[in-house]
This record gives sequence, C-alpha cells and structure tokens, in this order.
Amino acid sequence: MNAAAPHHLPSFITAPGGTDYLMVAAAVILIGAVLGIGLLFLRLHTLPERMAHKTHKIQFEIVAVLGLLALFTHVHAFWVAGLLLALIDLPDIPGMFGRMAGSLEKIADIAPGRGGDAASDAEAALRGPEGNARDASAGIEEKNHA
Repeated sequence: MNAAAPHHLPSFITAPGGTDYLMVAAAVILIGAVLGIGLLFLRLHTLPERMAHKTHKIQFEIVAVLGLLALFTHVHAFWVAGLLLALIDLPDIPGMFGRMAGSLEKIADIAPGRGGDAASDAEAALRGPEGNARDASAGIEEKNHA
C-alpha cells in the first residue's frame, strides 16, 4: 500500500495488479440481468403462440406468422392482433362441413367418402347411353315405377 493512503480503505479498493471483485460481481449480475430480461421478453413475445397452440392448426399458423412479423418488424399491432386472434375461439368450419357431408351420405345410403363420386355416377345415369341429358324428373319417375 502507498504510505499516503489512509489505513482504513474500503474493501472494494484493490491493490495494483489485484482482482477487482466488485467489477467481476457487477459484470456477472449485468450478464445475468440481460439474459433474464431477454428470456422474459421472448417468453412474453411467444404468449400468443402458446395460447393458440391448443386451437385449430390454421388459427395457430396465422398467430405464429403474426408473431414473426411483430418480432422482425417491431410493429406491435401484429403482436396485439395475434394475441386477440389467440383469445378468440374460432368455430371448426371444415369439421362441421365434414360431419354434415357424412350425415348426408348416410341419409342417401352412399358409402362414406364417395359422395362426390356418387353424384358423378348419378349425373352419368341421367344423361343416358347417348350422352344426351334427360329430364331429372323422368329418371325419378322411372326409379319410382320400377
């Protein structure tokens, strides 16, 4: 120690060439804080995707794209739109149409999954062997008389 230095120096003042423990602690705390805040930011940023993960696939994909747009463009409106879309429970329209089609196939005594093929077969039967279109009511009357 220098003779001009007071006898009771604070513990964070080190001798020349010594390790500065206060600076090491501050650096560790700073790195930890930056990583912690970054993880918190990313966790908050993925909130809409985590909420929409339980919903339909198309809704999840739209929310994920909005999240990526918000991340790369820094436009918060995309994130808010994704969050609102994740909060809304959209109806399963394709599933509903599939159930309706299955019920109609069951009513019409058509094998499941052959609804479109059966309609094409019915149109071909109405056309007749020459390919000329016949009156649909005539085909129904023939079926009823048989």
